[in-house]
Amino acid sequence: MAEAPGDPTAVKQDDLGKWTDAKGDPTYKIEPDGNLDWFSYSGFRRYHSECHVCHGPDAEGSPYAPALKNSLKTMSYAEFVGTVVGGRQNVTTSQTNVMPAFGDNKNVMCYLDDIYVYIRGRSTGAIARGRPPGRVDKVDKATTAEKECLGLDK
Repeated sequence: MAEAPGDPTAVKQDDLGKWTDAKGDPTYKIEPDGNLDWFSYSGFRRYHSECHVCHGPDAEGSPYAPALKNSLKTMSYAEFVGTVVGGRQNVTTSQTNVMPAFGDNKNVMCYLDDIYVYIRGRSTGAIARGRPPGRVDKVDKATTAEKECLGLDK
């Protein structure tokens, strides 16, 4: 088992507007007015587009897959990325659970950090259930990077 995520406090922001914690892992930032950073808000949207069918609304879990808000309490960023990219299969005597690999899905991979920081915020209770009340604006460099990742810059 890898090291748990640790303190989610945002300590550094890059030129795209993404926040990292003291270990350098992606994290969320909630402004004093309650607005989320752009990437956590985007993560809410992307999670509910790609992940909630199996893992339930707001990362609460379902009969098909575990509550990711609980998984991220003990799962490192590297483990999360590895699982999403490569998938996972858990086989017991009573059931088989399969997480498909999303490494070739641009709708997941271009937003992997966004999804992670949203679930990380849910795992600490900092981000409540439901649509976040607001967000900070997206910076132009983030839009450019997104288009490049999706192959829309050509």
